[in-house]
Amino acid sequence: MTDLDALRSRWVRALTAVREDPCHPDRPDPHRYADELLRRWSEPQRHYHTVSHLTAVLDHVDVLQEYADDPDLVRLAAWFHDAVYLPERSTNEERSARLAERALPEAGVAREPTGEVARLVRLTVGHAPEPGDANGAVLCDADLAILAAPPRAYAAYTAAVRREYGFVPDEAFHVGRAAVLRHLLDLPSLFRTPHGRREWEEAARRNLTAELAAFP
Repeated sequence: MTDLDALRSRWVRALTAVREDPCHPDRPDPHRYADELLRRWSEPQRHYHTVSHLTAVLDHVDVLQEYADDPDLVRLAAWFHDAVYLPERSTNEERSARLAERALPEAGVAREPTGEVARLVRLTVGHAPEPGDANGAVLCDADLAILAAPPRAYAAYTAAVRREYGFVPDEAFHVGRAAVLRHLLDLPSLFRTPHGRREWEEAARRNLTAELAAFP
């Protein structure tokens, strides 16, 4: 089984777990939705927000699933959270959420779980779930887990992000990136789940601080 086949299987499991009457003969083939999403995640403008990022977020959701109210809804949100991604635009999360709102009902998901997936996707704009938002905490922690990567992997992440913003001059990019790093470092906690705070918080702050210090 290839990596893409494994991802398709993960999509089918999550979708089947949440959609109404999953064995109904009129339900559309779930694989075509996986293929369309994987096509989006493979677009040429992506360097960090790729299939590898999707896989990593899904892997981290698996690690954190005990903290979620419905981990399969979180997994579907992971599939959609950067499904629309154009680095020069600020509406990616909203457009990704709207894609989920169109695709999931067609795929057989009821209104309420579809709304929860879209809500979670929109939450990744600021990664600031409210206290008690278990699903939101898991998705946001899974998405931000890269911040706690070992130094070499973190450097690869920052380089990939810079490539995505290759159209931005260095000075402007440094100003914008530094503002993001300061915002993150000012948060009381980067991670909301017990696992994230325990396993990732210290390493993430160390990486962010080192990246910020390297700017001219």
